[in-house]
Amino acid sequence: MTNDDKANTANTANTANTANTAHKTHEANEAAGAELHPVVAELLARSHRLGADPRNTNYAGGNTSAKGTAPDPVTGEEVELVWVKGSGGDLGTLRPEGLAALRLDRLRALRETYPGVEREDEMVAAFDYCLHGKGGAAPSIDTAMHGLVNAAHVDHLHPDSGIALACAADGEALTKECFGNRVVWVPWRRPGFQLGLDIAAVQRANPDAIGCVLGGHGITAWGATSEECERNSLDIIRTAEAFLAERGRPEPFGPVREGFEPLPEEERRARAAALAPAIRALASADRPQVGHFNDAEVVLDFLSRAGHPRLAALGTSCPDHFLRTKVRPLVLDLPPAAPLEEAVARLKELHAEYRAEYAAYYARHAAPDSPPMRGADPAIVLVPGVGMFSFGKDKQTARVAGEFYVNAINVMRGAEAVSSYSPIEESEKFRIEYWELEEAKLRRMPPPKPLATRIALVTGAGSGIGRAVAHRLAAEGACVVVADVNAEAAGQVAEELGGPDRAVPVAVDVTSEEQIAAAFREALLAFGGVDLVVNNAGISISKPLLETTARDWDLQHAIMARGSFLVSREAARVMTEQGLGGDIVYISSKNGVFAGPNNIAYGATKADQAHQVRLLAAELGEHGIRVNGINPDGVVRGSGIFSGGWGAKRAAVYGVPEEKLGEYYAQRTLLKREVLPEHVANAVFALTGGDLSHTTGLHIPVDAGVAAAFLR
Repeated sequence: MTNDDKANTANTANTANTANTAHKTHEANEAAGAELHPVVAELLARSHRLGADPRNTNYAGGNTSAKGTAPDPVTGEEVELVWVKGSGGDLGTLRPEGLAALRLDRLRALRETYPGVEREDEMVAAFDYCLHGKGGAAPSIDTAMHGLVNAAHVDHLHPDSGIALACAADGEALTKECFGNRVVWVPWRRPGFQLGLDIAAVQRANPDAIGCVLGGHGITAWGATSEECERNSLDIIRTAEAFLAERGRPEPFGPVREGFEPLPEEERRARAAALAPAIRALASADRPQVGHFNDAEVVLDFLSRAGHPRLAALGTSCPDHFLRTKVRPLVLDLPPAAPLEEAVARLKELHAEYRAEYAAYYARHAAPDSPPMRGADPAIVLVPGVGMFSFGKDKQTARVAGEFYVNAINVMRGAEAVSSYSPIEESEKFRIEYWELEEAKLRRMPPPKPLATRIALVTGAGSGIGRAVAHRLAAEGACVVVADVNAEAAGQVAEELGGPDRAVPVAVDVTSEEQIAAAFREALLAFGGVDLVVNNAGISISKPLLETTARDWDLQHAIMARGSFLVSREAARVMTEQGLGGDIVYISSKNGVFAGPNNIAYGATKADQAHQVRLLAAELGEHGIRVNGINPDGVVRGSGIFSGGWGAKRAAVYGVPEEKLGEYYAQRTLLKREVLPEHVANAVFALTGGDLSHTTGLHIPVDAGVAAAFLR
């Protein structure tokens, strides 16, 4: 496999996600095209094309711009503007509101008031005085680059091939060899106003150049038209790719280390799932994190090679990379065949060393006015033969962090192929990581939702109460594993919740230990762990005692009593290993307390579940795991159980039409209100959302008031 093939393989998932979203965004913008300034429409289309291909730039990396004229909102006179991608946006999904529009005369006038590189951070606030009109995004630190370069269109991108040259030990000479005078080398400088001045000076001194390679950073290209600018960007990227492939040595990471070869896929993923709770515990020492697992060939190949420990220790280089991956990963130094207990123990030792080294890194470079240390846990954990675990405040952040480390591997491969990998100095990395402007970005972010970083597994989530619970937990910030015996229903609910960055479906029969274990493995591989389990799967067999068969009894108990036990047991295994506490919630029933007619199998099973809550609350409390129950009643509308025949049987028992059963249940309650699945979901959130942090062993009735089922 060639270097290009490996890079493409590594980015397949990123390509699919970004390209599909970019296509939809482009269609939406086209639909509103009549309202867009022609220059803006052209800029968005170019941005989407560039951002849809991960060979061109990483997620949310780089920025594009275009210059044109528009009426001044006060005088009506035509003024020169620059539209540039704002802070924090993504090229592939860029929308009009993601652009900042600035007056070009004002922006360029800042050259006269620029106080110098030591105070250049002040210039970001000055950009606000250059803005044109209302709305739009906050100008990014790269705005000066786009405004000061004397070209109508400018692209600043972070392609792996370009960064490979930018991070090679002799990058300047290699740039000259690769491009001649068409592309000029610009030495490393932290992004900012001075870098914009530097690039503008390079452009003036090299009128025939189409762009530049920015040392340790990326590339910038320009053009008189949008088409020319895009063509020049792609020319630089593809020429660099070809140069690395043709001139590079075949095994830049060295030979495969004996014993570090990738495990077979099934064994590899089983090992990853077994390690995931322990690794997530380490990554969450400072604050809980969501995980992502990646065992792409490019990752496994890197970890199998003799050179990976040296290169991983050097850390990433491009600012976009190490802002998301930290300056370096934690790397397990054992072969994949090592016993699991030995691997976990060694990971704990390495984690302690990592935290100490990170604290020392902070102490070496922090100034009195530096932001406080944000946390010393790794964002990337590499396990040879198994793959990469990446972590973040949510699934998307964790996934993107992993994609950025894949970018870093591609950069290392390219640099090592033609030279040696030489990232920017550690002190410069610190200046970026603890930049006050980055800190300001973090302060602008909205507060996390109550269930952010929590990973929930809900059984019977394909319909009714389970579906409502899954929706409520996802709305409150949780990642959700939608478990249901009906795979199609589970998949539909996962899509409703927003897809794989928010929810994943698993098909599981809760009577099967093997299927439950498999469901938890999928949860661990998808999100890194499990924090919250809702035992909701169930059926209802409503018959008088003499008509209830042993098979009826066994099936009822197998799904709800035995199934809840098996799910809770697997949850407890994961939660205790994570050491992050957790919640187990049983959707029991008023029938566990109230002795209704013709209901022996269902009522007895619900009583079994109710006592499981008490028993497990007593046993698991020492691990910080809270176990609570909810006793609904009369949840007819939207219920899978009621629509499957239970409703007709209960209606017959009470002598009412089936379509009136919900109303009948409501009228026999104290509040005279019908109970809906959403009301049960509200109770699940009340128990798990943080306000009842000291409550365990509790059963909450959600029945609109059934006096006979009062708990006493």
